Amino acid sequence: MKDYYYMDNAATTPLSKEAFEAMMPFLTDDFGNASAIYTIGQHAKSAIEKSRRTIAATIGAKPSEIYFTSGGSESDNWALVGSKEIYDSLHQSSKKTAYTDSQPKLYSDTTSEKSNPGHIITTGIEHHAILNTCEYLEAKGVDITYLDVDKNGLVNPDDVFAAIRPDTFLVSIMTANNEVGTLQPIKEIGERLRDFRKESGQQILFHSDAVQAYGHIPISVEELNLDLMSVSAHKLNGPKGIGFLFVRRGVLLPSFIHGGAQERGKRAGTENVSAVVGFAKAAELACANMNETAEKELSIRNHMIERLTTEIADTTLNGDISRRLPNNINVSFRDIDSETLLLLLNERNIYASAGSACASGSLEPSHVLSAIGLDNKAAKSSLRLTISKDTSLDDADHVVDVLKELVERLR
Repeated sequence: MKDYYYMDNAATTPLSKEAFEAMMPFLTDDFGNASAIYTIGQHAKSAIEKSRRTIAATIGAKPSEIYFTSGGSESDNWALVGSKEIYDSLHQSSKKTAYTDSQPKLYSDTTSEKSNPGHIITTGIEHHAILNTCEYLEAKGVDITYLDVDKNGLVNPDDVFAAIRPDTFLVSIMTANNEVGTLQPIKEIGERLRDFRKESGQQILFHSDAVQAYGHIPISVEELNLDLMSVSAHKLNGPKGIGFLFVRRGVLLPSFIHGGAQERGKRAGTENVSAVVGFAKAAELACANMNETAEKELSIRNHMIERLTTEIADTTLNGDISRRLPNNINVSFRDIDSETLLLLLNERNIYASAGSACASGSLEPSHVLSAIGLDNKAAKSSLRLTISKDTSLDDADHVVDVLKELVERLR
């Protein structure tokens, strides 16, 4: 029997051996500041730029469109707050574009000069990094539309476009939900938004929080027609404290952290070189092995779902069965308190979650499960299991066997 069974890979993942080994030289011999002109500083700078090229290639972007951040939360904050600052600057200037002159205009020349705090469209099931940033912007007067989702957690693209107003400056829809794993129709929304821009003359930035999706499903920023995308390394066996924001070439996103000239003057602060290098190695491996990993995870995921829903009475799968991350399982057990269940699982060295790790300890039911129609009792009886490429069939069966025992005992 293993020492423990880790079933919470949506919360974080272990640092891979390859990423760790790639990082080590930049924690020891090549410790230089990447802004320095001497040799070890230039070694660090070279490593950062090589990593930027590696990561850009995984999403079909240009290296200059990748800005390293401290992770998904910073990237989300930068995307939303920066988009608002673009909008504000346009209403204080006669220049009606958030792009360089060689790029398409963000807003038409008929945009009113009248003061208007603007409008953002998002969903009610976003990560708290988005929702709490929206709440911050609401306090500054921005109007936010939180779109509903269906019982599987899917947003309807028609609802996105029905919500657009003349003052809408941003649409932000997550690529994959962190609790129920539902994959959103980002490609369709992106294509329709591209066509809307052409037909109406009104340009709206399109952002996606891809923290749960990157490295797990194929992503092309060109195919998805994204202007901004947030990613974090620790969801794909990279180090914590590093991520990136994709900013499409020409989008004039203002600086979020002010100070030095790092990240082409957009994100000040001495670069975390070792973390950048580790991120690039983890991303390279995750994307190279994506198909093989997904195939294995899908097989084990479906096996676990089948056993849980057929062998444990009154067990319901939450989220879409097909439009779903390959490693995500979220189920509700009737008349079971998930917090109690998690404690009992922990005693058996099984580590799982009742939802987002960022909301752990909250007495409120998951906002995602409430949004898909679960009542408080059902939402508080839910368990999230997220597997990885290292999860074996034996691991999966052991966890299901223990869950059968514990659910029966609790009932």
